[in-house]
Amino acid sequence: MTTNLVLERISARIGSLTPRARLIGEFILDNPRKAIFMTTKELSRATGASEATVIRFVKQIGYGGYSEFLQELRDIIDTELTLPDRVDLTNMKAPESERIRQAVFSEIDNLKQLAENLDLGTFNRALDLLYSSHAIYVVGSRFSFTLAYYMGWSLTKIRENVHILRGSDSTCIDWLTIAPKDALVVIFATTRYPNELIRIGKQVKRLGQTLLIITDGTLCPLIPFADLSIVAPSRHIPLFGSPTTLACLINFFTVELARRYGASLKTHQEKLEKVYLENDLLFNLR
Repeated sequence: MTTNLVLERISARIGSLTPRARLIGEFILDNPRKAIFMTTKELSRATGASEATVIRFVKQIGYGGYSEFLQELRDIIDTELTLPDRVDLTNMKAPESERIRQAVFSEIDNLKQLAENLDLGTFNRALDLLYSSHAIYVVGSRFSFTLAYYMGWSLTKIRENVHILRGSDSTCIDWLTIAPKDALVVIFATTRYPNELIRIGKQVKRLGQTLLIITDGTLCPLIPFADLSIVAPSRHIPLFGSPTTLACLINFFTVELARRYGASLKTHQEKLEKVYLENDLLFNLR
C-alpha cells in the first residue's frame, strides 16, 4: 500500500521521538485520513502537544515543514481512496450555502498554492517544448481526457500540427508509434492514474519521443518516464476530481504561447476564422 511511504517513515522514527512527539506520531498512524484536514493548531489540540512540537515532529521525520508533510500525506491518501471513501469524506450534511462556500474556497486555496509553488523554470522549459516541437500529441484518459482535449483544442488556435488522443483508445498506441521521433507527447494524468496512461508513458519512453507529464500529484507513476513534469497539486481531496488548477495552467501556457507566436498567430487565426465562416460552424448575429 502506498500509504506506507509516509506512515512507515513515522513508524521507523517513532521510537526515537520525545513522548509528546510520539503522541503526534501515534495519532497520525491511527487517524491518517483525519490528520490530512488538520492545521498545526488542531493537531496540537488533539494530541496535547504544543504547535512547536508539531513543527519539530515533521522535521524529525524528514520533512521541511508541516505543509510539505501534509501535502505528501494528502497525495498518498488521495491515490488510494475509493469512490465510497470520497463520499464519506465529503461534508454532505452541511447547509447548502455552506457547501457552496466550501467548494469555492477549496478551489481558491488550490489556485493560491499553484501561484505560490509553480516552478517557473520548469514551466518555461515546457513552454519552449510546446513552442519549438514540430508536432504535438496531447493524451488523456477518463477524467484527464477533459484536460487533454481542452489543451489540444486551445493549442490548435495558436499553432499547427496538434493532435488530441484518447488514452483509453488502443489506436492511441498506433498514432504514437507512427508519430515523428522528434514529436512532443503531453500526457495529462490525474488521481487515480489509469493504467492505460502508464502503458502509454512507457511506450513513449521506448520510442524515444519527448514526454511532458502534467499531473496533480508528486506520486504520479508516469513521472519516472518523463523528460519533464509539471505538478499542480490540490490541497483538498475532491469527490471525483478537480480541473481548476490544471485548467488554469493550460491558460498560462496558451497565453504565453500566443505572445511568442506574435504576428504569425494572426495569420493562423484568420485562416481558422475563414473556415468557420465558410462552413457556418459558429453562431453569427450578422
